[in-house]
Amino acid sequence: MKNIVIFGAPGAGKGTQSDKMIEKYGFGHISTGDVLRNEIKNGTELGKTAKGYIDNGQLIPDALMVDILASVYDTFGKEHKGVIFDGFPRTIPQAEALKKMLAERGHKVAAMIELAVPEDELMTRLINRGKESGRSDDNEETIKKRLNVYHTQTSPLIDWYEKEGIHHHVEGLGTVDDIFGRICQVIDALAD
Repeated sequence: MKNIVIFGAPGAGKGTQSDKMIEKYGFGHISTGDVLRNEIKNGTELGKTAKGYIDNGQLIPDALMVDILASVYDTFGKEHKGVIFDGFPRTIPQAEALKKMLAERGHKVAAMIELAVPEDELMTRLINRGKESGRSDDNEETIKKRLNVYHTQTSPLIDWYEKEGIHHHVEGLGTVDDIFGRICQVIDALAD
């Protein structure tokens, strides 16, 4: 079982690379954004609680987020090949909560894969994505804010996972397949 935390700034290619990992390795995938939207859409108790926070412009408390992730994680069964965590954790307390939740199941994070992409390239990718998809949050001003939040709030996680001994820096430049090749080298080298 190879649980993976995929990490990178907005526009680093997490979604694209996650899809390729799912296809090749048969991993499960938990994207916190998708999970929250589903819980809210399906009107679950967790979804209703989460919606209350979102409607009030508040962040969802870590404990609630971990409960939601745990319920989704458990749907993969006990003998899955691994799960990709995408968009979580974003802070050190979240990383600690994820570690604890997995430990309670006798599991762990096998690797944190950081897709490293220079700022100017992220800017270009996100502006192009905005033009193609019409995503209103992909404009220069919003992108700068999102990248700033990423650097200030989430970069300490790199150090945390470094100390855990499972941080893997992957160069996020080149073709999608070049980058995927680098990710596969990391995954294939992990012990089962």
